[in-house]
Amino acid sequence: MKLPGFIGRIWGWLCRPSGKALGSLLLVGFVGGILFWGAFNTGMEMTNREEFCIGCHEMEANVYEEYVTTVHYNNRSGVRATCPDCHVPKDWTHKMVRKIQASKELWGKAIGIVDTPKKFRDHRLVMAEREWARMRKTDSQECRNCHNFEFMDFTEQKGVAGRMHASASEQGKTCIDCHKGIAHRLPENYEGNDAISETLAAH
Repeated sequence: MKLPGFIGRIWGWLCRPSGKALGSLLLVGFVGGILFWGAFNTGMEMTNREEFCIGCHEMEANVYEEYVTTVHYNNRSGVRATCPDCHVPKDWTHKMVRKIQASKELWGKAIGIVDTPKKFRDHRLVMAEREWARMRKTDSQECRNCHNFEFMDFTEQKGVAGRMHASASEQGKTCIDCHKGIAHRLPENYEGNDAISETLAAH
């Protein structure tokens, strides 16, 4: 059966030896691309689980132990924010940037920069300031996925929390400006004044 017009010309070209080779190459590339993307995305999601985040003792024996005592872990609503909820952006582009940054952190673990409690404490301020800067740059987007000034009814919040959130909203502050100590202890050598974090965490 002869195929009409443009489709016929394409089919005729694909029936030639060179066309068959290129067609096979394109098919293999297409299927291979799908399989690669599926494997890549599965790998990304595996590294986005809390079990992966606390797979090393530096995280499990330090910041994770602090986190499980906070309202983000256990609260009256039963909604839990896990490590990736706070530390990994949801949109693909920023997630990839964060994963590349995290690979450097894994390298730091591999070469022993934070492999003892003392080394972890010594580097904690540097690591914290890096994360605070990242969150400030994104306007605390991970926080705002759950908490957003736009949807807050300040009159329903308890006293000081409502006043401070209203004031922060007017001043254009972002969550991390006031809540550095909300899920983890502040580094021992941190010189800022974040008593507000402890005050608001209790409300």
